[in-house]
Order: sequence, then structure tokens, then C-alpha cells
Amino acid sequence: METKNVENEEWEMDFEWLRIRHFLKDSFQREVLPDLNGILFLIGIQELGRWQEKFSKEEKQDLMHIATCRLMSYYGYYAFVGRDADGWPHWEMIRKIPPNNIKEQEILFKQAIIRYFKEWEAETASLDEGNK
Repeated sequence: METKNVENEEWEMDFEWLRIRHFLKDSFQREVLPDLNGILFLIGIQELGRWQEKFSKEEKQDLMHIATCRLMSYYGYYAFVGRDADGWPHWEMIRKIPPNNIKEQEILFKQAIIRYFKEWEAETASLDEGNK
């Protein structure tokens, strides 16, 4: 019985992950599905709260870090501490993320990304309801 629950959870996660990737592909009118790093980059931009045509290599790394902190805050590893004078969000490490193998890290990120997009969908749906 336990095996069925694990398989069902894996199937649900895979389904939601693919749904998010297709949503982003269609939203940005791309030919290919975005990978994990591409989605982290987009979450970083969303959390920054502004778009610019080009980001420097360092800014791209910072955006990925912002996304990582935001997602790992779901698990209590980071806490939001505020924004700097330029509007960039900053996070404080509350506790270290335990070393996991690559597969476990990927699952952790996918689960957090799914949660992030479900929350975003709930927020935007409620905004849409207010405009009717």
C-alpha cells in the first residue's frame, strides 16, 4: 500500500511539473520546455519585481540565488529580511540545507516550484475575480 502512495505522489509531482513547464513555454512563446535553471531564473525575476532587457552575469547568478532562497524558505532554510536600496530582496540562512544527492535536490526544488506556482495561480485568480 505504501508503494502505491509513493508512486501516486511521484505521478502527481511529475504531472504538475510538466504542467508548469508547458504553461511557461506557452506564456513566453518558446519552442522548448524550460528546464529547472530557466524556471529558477524566472522566479528570481518575479521576486525581484522588475524586468530589464539584459542582466549581467552576476545579476543572473543573484537572481538564481533569490529564487533558491525563496523556494527553500518553504522548508525553513531561509527567511526574508528585506530589500536593499536598489530593491533587491535579501534572505538570511536560518539553517543549512542538508547535503542531498542530485536527485533528492531536484525533487526538493520541483516540489517547491510547484507550490510557488500554485500560490501564484491562487493569487492571480483572486485578482481576476476582483476585476469581474
